Amino acid sequence: MDPGILDRNEQFALLANLYNAKTLEIVASRYPVKSIKDISLGGGLLATLGGGPWKAKVVKIKGVELSLDDIEHGILRPIFKDPRIHYAVNCASIGCPNLRTEAFTGDKLNEQLESAATDYVNSRRGARFDNGGPVVSSIYDWYQEDFGGTEEGVLAHLRRYAAPPLKQKLAGVTTVEGYEYDWGLNDVIQ
Repeated sequence: MDPGILDRNEQFALLANLYNAKTLEIVASRYPVKSIKDISLGGGLLATLGGGPWKAKVVKIKGVELSLDDIEHGILRPIFKDPRIHYAVNCASIGCPNLRTEAFTGDKLNEQLESAATDYVNSRRGARFDNGGPVVSSIYDWYQEDFGGTEEGVLAHLRRYAAPPLKQKLAGVTTVEGYEYDWGLNDVIQ
């Protein structure tokens, strides 16, 4: 398929769906694992040091070999410049936003991304208060530039998607107390 013939929303949907499907395939083919970071597919020294399959070339689009990192950081983030990308791609970890039960589609993309953002921000994995200031996902630290480039930008983003109870707690907050992320495999509970 030539993504160049698709409209912008369809291109985004194709790439997010491809990323998620390939991630699931990689995990399923090496299951059981405790974390996706335990899966090594090569990809150079950085992949060896950091763990995970993200740097290895795992798909081809129009004859071009791409890694999961190429899709997320080389195409989706720089081209689409939409922080909701982080709610669309799923790394099979507990700390990730939920994997949707339906594929992304061009005609429903905005609605799907808005729903994914709202779901994640209002989950304990996205933002929570535990006897102090907000503790938020490390996604907001790692990719702060996508959320306005500052903690204030992150907090404004969180307020945009926060349901009333969380929005009330975030009112007037100017700093993040901490960042957390659980790399454990988002697995079936046994």
